[in-house]
Parts: sequence; C-alpha cells; structure tokens
Amino acid sequence: MAELKETLLERREVFRGRVLTLFLDRVRLPDGREATREVLRHPGAVAVVAQRDDGRVVLVRQFRHAVGQELLELPAGKLGPGEDPLDCARRELEEETGYRAGRWERLGSFLTSPGFTDEIMHLFLARELVPGWHRPDDDEFLEVVEADPAELLRTGGILDGKSILGLLLLGRS
Repeated sequence: MAELKETLLERREVFRGRVLTLFLDRVRLPDGREATREVLRHPGAVAVVAQRDDGRVVLVRQFRHAVGQELLELPAGKLGPGEDPLDCARRELEEETGYRAGRWERLGSFLTSPGFTDEIMHLFLARELVPGWHRPDDDEFLEVVEADPAELLRTGGILDGKSILGLLLLGRS
C-alpha cells in the first residue's frame, strides 16, 4: 500500500477569531513535491436530535450569514475549552430550545469537512423532553420548530449536513 501521509514543513497563523483559527500550512506530499494547505482549526461541536414522546423532533430555524438564508437545523453549538460533549449537548439543547431531556444516547461523531477543517461534531439523541429555560446567546435569534423527521427528510426541507445525518441516524435507533 502506498504512503499517503503529508508532512508538515511550515505553519503560519493567518487569522484567529472567537470560533476558529486559520492556518496556511506548507506540506511535503508523498511524492516529494510541496503544496500549501488552508486549515481551519475548530474546538469541536455537538448537535442534538431532540425527539418528543409523539415522535416529532425539535429544531431551530435561524439565519445563517455564510449562506445568506434561514436554515432549519438541529440544536447545536461549539464545545468550550475542556468541555465534555454530553455536557455541551445538554447546555445547547436547553439554551436553544428551552427543553431538557431525561434520557440521552450518543449517536456518534463525524468530521464535518475534513478537506479544510479539523472540526469534529458529536451527535446525541435526547428523549423524555421536559420544558426548561430557553436562553439563546446574545447574538442568536432562533425560532423553535417541531416537525416529523421522516417528512423533513422526504421533502428535502433541510440542507444542513449535521441535521440530515442526525435525522438519518434517528431512523436507525
């Protein structure tokens, strides 16, 4: 089997923000040539498939500036430094939707877009929902929406990858 690893030769930080850091990396390719890679470092995130007793799921509708439109998504958020993913999922569910869950199940983890970022997202299933305290972040404007997961997948009303994956995994649990 051929060696596929790229070797880091030089890293230059281009930007550091609240959520991510952008690096330009110079690498040696397996054949000896050099190339440049743009890499976004991200602290990781969680997403929650919150399923009500009637089978409907709780989502949030919000405007996403990067794509210039409102999207329907699973409640989600980034991990704090050293934060346990399940603790983050519990916090994000309540902050964004006003629900708490009595039962939690880990659905898995995935790399969101490994061609340019190291972001890993942890998916959780939350059941036995009870009202909590809805308190989105100061810069978050959200509408809570409840919908049938099969209908959402059938109609293509969701474009967000984490939400599509979460709903597909819900069908397998």
